[in-house]
Amino acid sequence: MEVITWIAENFIGLFNASAESLMGLITGILPLLLVLLTAMYAVTTWIGEERVTRAVRWAGKYAITRYTVMPIIAVIMLTNPMAYTFGRFLPERYKPAFYDSAVSFVHPVTAFLPHANAGELFVWTGISAGVLAIAPDKYATLAALYFMVGIVVIFIRGITTQWITKVLIKRGGHEATFARFDEMYAEGHLQGSKTEGGVL
Repeated sequence: MEVITWIAENFIGLFNASAESLMGLITGILPLLLVLLTAMYAVTTWIGEERVTRAVRWAGKYAITRYTVMPIIAVIMLTNPMAYTFGRFLPERYKPAFYDSAVSFVHPVTAFLPHANAGELFVWTGISAGVLAIAPDKYATLAALYFMVGIVVIFIRGITTQWITKVLIKRGGHEATFARFDEMYAEGHLQGSKTEGGVL
């Protein structure tokens, strides 16, 4: 009988703990996320979609901005997973590296902008919980370091993946195909645009 009582108490205890956690989210992080999302949509509308598109295409021209500025803008403005669609503004040969950079930034961004990857906020809260408990005054320092190290990591990953992609294109004998993709991109064809062969 004691075993049955223990199971019943702990079974309902699990749901009580879950309800407390949910109430904590509703009164804590959810309002912050809603306000941040609203602010980002307002900024995008105010700046204008065309200007944002031009800024993204400019950032895609150079490796240093392609794997730092571009993923940061994508993740902050479009959030995870929509951020990966910024890859459509790049030539085909750079898309794998951009994706690698963007997907690697969806956790460091949560230190300052939790709306960008709200579904996986537990990664940042798990990292910061110990520091917040032991040295609350170092919380902002940890957030800044997490964010900056994330930028360094996405740049390294982008350059590395770009090099791997180049090697695989050459090894697979796909240079002519990617040269054609480059020509189409230079003519203004983006992914999803109509081309002679269908859809790029």
